[in-house]
Amino acid sequence: MMKTDILTRADIEGLINQFYSLVMKDEEIAPFFSEVAKVDWEHHLLQMYNFWESVLFSKKIFQGNPLRKHLELNQKQQMTHRHFAVWMRIFILTVDNLFIGENAEKIKQFAQMIRNNLESKVILA
Repeated sequence: MMKTDILTRADIEGLINQFYSLVMKDEEIAPFFSEVAKVDWEHHLLQMYNFWESVLFSKKIFQGNPLRKHLELNQKQQMTHRHFAVWMRIFILTVDNLFIGENAEKIKQFAQMIRNNLESKVILA
C-alpha cells in the first residue's frame, strides 16, 4: 500500500489507534495508561482524535487540559525523561509507518513541541 499524507479525521483516527496499540505493548509506558491513569479508552481516544485534529487542521474541537492531566498523573507515578522519549519514539515510528507528506511532518513537529512543553513542566514540577 502506498503511503499518503494525513488528510482527514479518519487518517488521524487510524494513526491514533495504531499509536495506542503500540503504546499498550510497551512495558515502560503502558502502565501509565492501564494502571496509573486507568484510562477510559473510548473517552481518551475521542479526546485524542479531537486534540490532533485541532492541532493539525486548526479546528477548535478539543476541550481539555493536557498539562493538568499530566501533572495529576505525575503525582500518582513520577514520569521521567525516558517516558517522554519512549512516547515520542513510538509516535514518530507510527507516523512514519503509516504516512508521508507535509502533514505527517507537521504532526511530528507538533508532537515534539508538545513533548518538550509537557516534559519541561511536568518533570521539573
